[in-house]
Order: sequence, then C-alpha cells, then structure tokens
Amino acid sequence: MLKNLFRTWGQGDRASAVRDTLAGLSLACMNIPQVLGYARIAGMPAVTGLYTVLLPLVAFAGFGSSRHLVVAADSATAAIFSSALARMAPPGSAHYMALVSMVALLSAGFLLVARLFRLGFLADFLSRTVLVGFMAGVGLQVAIAMTYDMLGLHSTAHNPFVQCLDLLKNLPHLVPLTAALSCGMCLFLYAGEKLAPHKPLALVLVVGSIFASWALGLEARGVAVVGPLSGGLPSLHFPQVGWNDILSLLPVATSCVFVIIAQSAATSRIYAYEFQENTDEDKDILGLSAANAVAALSGTFTVNGSPTQTAMAVQAGARSQRAQLVFACVTLGVLLFLTAPLRYLPRCVLGAIVFNVAMGMIDLRALWRIRQESRGNLDWR
Repeated sequence: MLKNLFRTWGQGDRASAVRDTLAGLSLACMNIPQVLGYARIAGMPAVTGLYTVLLPLVAFAGFGSSRHLVVAADSATAAIFSSALARMAPPGSAHYMALVSMVALLSAGFLLVARLFRLGFLADFLSRTVLVGFMAGVGLQVAIAMTYDMLGLHSTAHNPFVQCLDLLKNLPHLVPLTAALSCGMCLFLYAGEKLAPHKPLALVLVVGSIFASWALGLEARGVAVVGPLSGGLPSLHFPQVGWNDILSLLPVATSCVFVIIAQSAATSRIYAYEFQENTDEDKDILGLSAANAVAALSGTFTVNGSPTQTAMAVQAGARSQRAQLVFACVTLGVLLFLTAPLRYLPRCVLGAIVFNVAMGMIDLRALWRIRQESRGNLDWR
C-alpha cells in the first residue's frame, strides 16, 4: 500500500503535480459540503460525512487501480442502508451509528470475497452505450435533487419523478434571494468553463461565498447555510453490534455491495475510455474493500465510487489519485482547524456547483449518436 501511495504521489512532472494539487483543492471545496449532506441522508452526525473523505480516500489510492475514481460517501448507498436501519434503531443514536459502521464492515468483507473470486470481470459486460446512459441518468437525477437547494426548497422524496412533481408544486414557495444567487453562480461557472477552463473556479466560488455569507448575514435574509459542525479526528474502534443484528444487516450489506460494484465499475470504466487508460477491476474491488474497512473502523458509513465526485475531479483537472490524496489532506486540515468557517457556506452555492457538474455528465452528442445507430439498426431489420 505505501509503495503504491508513494508512486502515486511522485508520478508525473511538476506541471501535472501542480494541476492535480489545484484539482484536489477544488474537489475538496466542492465535495466537503456535499458529503455533509450525504451524512444527513445517512442519518449520521455531519462530521461523519467528513470522515468518508479522509481515510477511505487514502485506502483506495493505496490499493485501487483507477487513476480517476473518487471513493467517498454516496447518496445511493446512504439511502439504501438508512431506510433499512431506521427500523432497527433511532437515526443518530449510538446503536444506529454502530449498525451503520457494521454495514460498512460487512460490505468490506463481501467486497474482499468478490476480489478473491475475481468478479471484476463483470465490468466487461458494461458496454459504452450502457456507460453513457448510466452517467446521463446519474447526472439528471443529481441535477433534479440539487435544484431544491438552488431554490431554497426541501424534499424528502428519493424518486426523481416524485421530486419533479414536488418541485412544480413548491415553486411558489421558493426563496427569491437563494434562487437569484444560484442563477448567478451557474452563469459564473458556465462562463468560467468557456473563458478559463481547468481553473479552480469552484474554489474561488466557495471561499468567496463563505466570506459574503458571513459579512452580509445571508442566513438572516433567508438563505440556508450548512450550519455548525463539530471537528476533530475520528477515533478508530470496532463497531459493537450483537450477532442477531449482524444477521439482520447481511441483506442490507449485500444490497450495498451490488450497488458499489456496479456503480464504481461503470464510473471507472467511462473515464478509462475517455483517457484511453487501462484499469484492473479486481484491484479496484480490493481498494473499495479497504476503503469500506477503514470507514467502518473510523466510525463512519459505507463509501462508494461516486460518479458525481469523480466527474468533479476530472472537470477540475485531476489526472491521478494524487488529487484525491490532496483532497484527504485538505479534509484533515478542515477537521482540525476550519469547521467554524464552513458553517457560513450557503447551500445554494453547493447546489449550483453540483448542478453544473451533473449537467456536464450528460453527453448529448454521444446520446444522439446512440439514438442514430439504434434507428439505423431498427430500419435494417
């Protein structure tokens, strides 16, 4: 593991090191607030979201093969285990937190078994068409969810169709200042991508919005902010769960593992195609196992190869896991020193950043080519 980490950190020339470092900083600014939201979906304390982008990132960089995959908290797996575990213990309680960590540990065990049986070959069945459609679907789903934060609205629904209906119903209740800020941020990001591509625009946006929120008192004007956060490093411990609970958690962990393998393989494969690189799916499964193991021992929840966060890293200019290691270092600094300023970050700024990335995941040209090819095949028949 250490040898792989040192090789990752030292690869490339000075220019690539600077590019990956800036990408890691931008990635941290975009994703640290986002994982706080995932912690809320998981029913866990907000600080545990930060823990998902600390040791798990380092573990995957040490054991995985993908140069681009960002392994961290993910809304899909968070929704799976939170809905099941909420019936076993009150969300946020000590018992609930132990159950969540045990799900991560069981997932790590199942992933290790998958690695031993070399099940990475399943990724070979993911065609280019499937991958393009997968990324477009994820991008559309995330964009719909982020629209709520951009308008100052709330929704408890997870189904995209229900979210769209709720959005239409609640449009009259949007917060005008929040919506105006979101539109301005989207225009800034769109213009920045055209005029200054691969620059850390999100970093500028997040830092500037935190300062503006503090100076202008945006929270008092109705703009929702991240709110208070506790800091400090995670304490490593084994989750204390009884055998009966472990048996009840097996189906939950199995569901998470299927999502982890499919989603991570699809995400890593799409960027391997884009940059014409080779990946070792079995090695990635081992990296995912290690990431979930350290997540469990550090008191947080199941992590996954995130399509959204990986897209953010690539758009920010990341070309190796060195950017993820920088991300982990920034998270460490935030946990130790910077949780206080984060409370002022407007949620609409985060929503605008993620919305912009999600829309970039929808490759309209590729979808149009697929449609034309499908029509041609249909006419031939």
